[in-house]
Amino acid sequence: MDSLAVMMYIFVFLLGITVGSFLNVCILRIPAHESIVTGPSHCTSCGKKLKWYELVPLFSFLALRGHCSSCKARISLQYPIIEAVNGCLWLAVIFLKGFTPFAALACLFSSALLTLSVIDARTREIPPGISLFVLILGLIAALIDLRNWQTHLIGLFAISLPLYLIFQLTQGKGIGGGDIKLMAGCGLFLGWKLIVLGFFLGCAFATVIHLTLMAFKKADRTLSFGPYLSLGIFVAMLFGHAFIDWYLHLFM
Repeated sequence: MDSLAVMMYIFVFLLGITVGSFLNVCILRIPAHESIVTGPSHCTSCGKKLKWYELVPLFSFLALRGHCSSCKARISLQYPIIEAVNGCLWLAVIFLKGFTPFAALACLFSSALLTLSVIDARTREIPPGISLFVLILGLIAALIDLRNWQTHLIGLFAISLPLYLIFQLTQGKGIGGGDIKLMAGCGLFLGWKLIVLGFFLGCAFATVIHLTLMAFKKADRTLSFGPYLSLGIFVAMLFGHAFIDWYLHLFM
């Protein structure tokens, strides 16, 4: 790997953690129905308006040693974790998909999945605004990949339509409306093959992880499906085609 490539990856990571800082704003404000574009960032304990040098992703948290400079209240670990995770997600996407228009969309797509996962885990609700954002990304992805527009169009309904039927038959008890909208947007983005794989991976992750949490952490039977679906979709986006090819070659 040459020095230029290393610098590009460093830039991607720095851009990723910067966007991760904005994701923290979304995670805190969207469930509270507050604006994510207006209103200054402030300490959630004392309300002090944060200065620019207190808003540098990751580095400010380390410089402040995890405490507010004014009231000395502990700053939630959520802030550096979300920033670092988003930076790593962007690095993974660019490393595996290259510096392409689709990879840029995939970075934003990954950030949306991360944001809705945290919000859904806390509130058991996927914000409609994030689902709409994913749908818009899906539309752009389909336009970029116009020669395969049928794959994207089928993906829009491949999982969301069966889930909608389950929703109607169970009167909303079998699946959440937010999950249906999420799968529609993600299906448009990925196409039908990858969204089917992503859905089944998400179900597998939910089964293994949630049963483990129930056994060892006494977690409730009900679960937020969004984080597991998001994990399955992310894995399918990065490795899905290779996995499908490997699977099909087993029968050839």
